[in-house]
Amino acid sequence: MELIEAIYGRRATRHFTKEPVTKSMIETLIDAAIQAPSAVNEQPWHFTVVQDPALLDRISDAAKTHMLKVMETSDYPHHLHGPLHEPDFQVFYHAPALIVISTLTNDWGIENASLAAQNLMLSAHAHGLGTCWIGFSQRWLETEEGKTCLDLPPGYTPVAPIIVGHPSQAMPPVPRNPPRLHWIG
Repeated sequence: MELIEAIYGRRATRHFTKEPVTKSMIETLIDAAIQAPSAVNEQPWHFTVVQDPALLDRISDAAKTHMLKVMETSDYPHHLHGPLHEPDFQVFYHAPALIVISTLTNDWGIENASLAAQNLMLSAHAHGLGTCWIGFSQRWLETEEGKTCLDLPPGYTPVAPIIVGHPSQAMPPVPRNPPRLHWIG
């Protein structure tokens, strides 16, 4: 797959088959992720792979509870509240794998992890897999309880919780707004 095809074809996937993602494929995706640039070539990322369905359910439940509390005092769009109240809603959409990209807590950690995440998601698409960055889980994973659940080393912060799996349906293109350009000079 050409890079431009991957960029224009990648979609957030929320419907997966039950087929597992192999260890070797996850390693391939992580290898693509670490090819990303990082500030001063620090390469501060750490990858946690979760494939245990019971653990994914436990993290999902904790994340839902946490997000409902966070949303009470924030301006998250109201339509996002609904699914969190549904007992059967699982924030990971029953994907077979979750890859959490964490980073050393420093000035450019979020940017470094985000660049790695984009590489991982594009690589997954090129290999016929679907991904989605799960913001609903992100705030809970940043808590001490979340970091402990991920068994993160001290000094690391979870940035990009990305589900990975075999899509059960094709996702249609999402219309894009024209870019806001400001030319100077």
